[in-house]
Order: sequence, then C-alpha cells, then structure tokens
Amino acid sequence: MKAVVLGIGNTILSDEGVGVRAAEALLARYDPPANVEVIDGGTAGMELLEPLSNLDLLIVLDAVKRGQPAGSVVTLAGAEVPVFFRSKLSPHQISICDVLASLEFIGDKPEDMVLIGVEPDSLELGLELTPAVAARVPEMVDLAVAELAARGITLKEKATCA
Repeated sequence: MKAVVLGIGNTILSDEGVGVRAAEALLARYDPPANVEVIDGGTAGMELLEPLSNLDLLIVLDAVKRGQPAGSVVTLAGAEVPVFFRSKLSPHQISICDVLASLEFIGDKPEDMVLIGVEPDSLELGLELTPAVAARVPEMVDLAVAELAARGITLKEKATCA
C-alpha cells in the first residue's frame, strides 16, 4: 500500500498553516515506513500531481471552515474530500481541487482519501497558531496515525530522550 499524508496551508496566516504544522508534528513523533510519505504541501498546486498519483491512500491535513467553534476537528472521507475542496475559497485549496480533478481525469486519483481538519480561529497575518487550534495538532496527528493503522500501516514512534 502506498500512502501520502499531506499537510497543506499558508503558514504566514496563523491557523491557515495548521495542516503543515500537523505534518511537521507527525514527522517529529514518528518514523514513517518506506510506503508512507509525509509531505509539507504548503500552498503548492500542480507540483503535487506526481507525488499524489496512483496512491492507495491520501490523508490531507488542513484548516477547514465549517462554521463550527474554533478548534473543532472534522474528518471527511472518500468522495466527500474532493467535493469539500471544490467549495472552498482560499488559494491553496483551489490548487488541491485542481490536482484532485487532474488526477481523476488522467485515471491516477487516490483509491481512498481522508481529510482531517480543524476549524481556524484566525486567518490573520501571523506565524503562530492560535491556542485553540494549536491544542488540536496532536489530535490531528493521532487521527492520521489511526487512519493509517486502520489500513494495516503502523508508524514507529521515535525514541525520546529523557
């Protein structure tokens, strides 16, 4: 099984960067096996076409605006993921929509997709996540690890120094 965990977002717009921060946190805590790639997608667009081609599983980590309280975590799966990105307005999400549509058009779309997102508190200029959103990053990591485990992929936790 080939899988990618993709963190997306703009890290200079405070909570908009939560997906990237969650991907960084996952890599800080775990050593993914060779068949799992963790990508900092930032605000990338079509350059993600090749790394996202012919995947068994794509897990997207992102900020999601669903009108819920700041810090609310949402998980969407399967066909809900590309539909969700079609309705969003920020520049990086339009690019992801284009990438997913292109992959579908050429017959290389991921077999399975999961979106793990958190409702942002602020999208203002700033390098730090707000406390409500920063508190959810470990949960996003745990959910991504659980999605991988549900498909038979185990991540090895890195040894910590005491």
